[in-house]
Amino acid sequence: FHAGESALPLGELARRTGLHKTTVLRIARTMAATRYLVQLENGSWRLGPGAGWLGARYQTVFGQTASIEPVLRDLSRVTGESAAFYVREGNSRICVVRVDGPQTIRHHVRVGEILPVNRGAIGRVLLAFSGESGELYDRIRRSGFHETRGERDPQVASVAFPVFGLNHRLIGCIAVSGPIDRFTRKACAKHVLALRKAASKLSYEIGVEALVPFMPVTA
Repeated sequence: FHAGESALPLGELARRTGLHKTTVLRIARTMAATRYLVQLENGSWRLGPGAGWLGARYQTVFGQTASIEPVLRDLSRVTGESAAFYVREGNSRICVVRVDGPQTIRHHVRVGEILPVNRGAIGRVLLAFSGESGELYDRIRRSGFHETRGERDPQVASVAFPVFGLNHRLIGCIAVSGPIDRFTRKACAKHVLALRKAASKLSYEIGVEALVPFMPVTA
């Protein structure tokens, strides 16, 4: 299912999975029995409560979300932009916690959304501090953060900092994002100061606790 899709017909499920309709129907019925899918009256399928439960369980893996959210709220208040915490999963990055910015026009990503790890400040920081080689990543490691304008989305800019745990192990990444025209040089300098403070606070508060075993998965 893509973002914004409430239901899909059997034929579309078959097309996206590359499986025969009869196979998809058999799998869908099995998943419906465990409440991961629900069949509607018109024959199409939507996600069921089991999928919501699974997403909630994934988030509790990072059992310090209660500690992360207040830091993000302070960060969003100081910068005036949306703030988020991401982790790396293979070749993707996942938004684990997020706070929307106070302004009417803002950047919005859903919690749990999967995005490519090789685009945007957040992904670049996760790669750099996972040991990715190359001049760009060497530069990010030297500076300790990264900012991008329009790399993943042509209308969005981001500034991101890594969050570390015990023995300087990468836990995730904290970032602010917003419309590219608001991320002037002066604004970014302000965001860098706020993010450095927030990343340091998170590293101290959660770095040695529950997040430590869940290391970034290298490609």
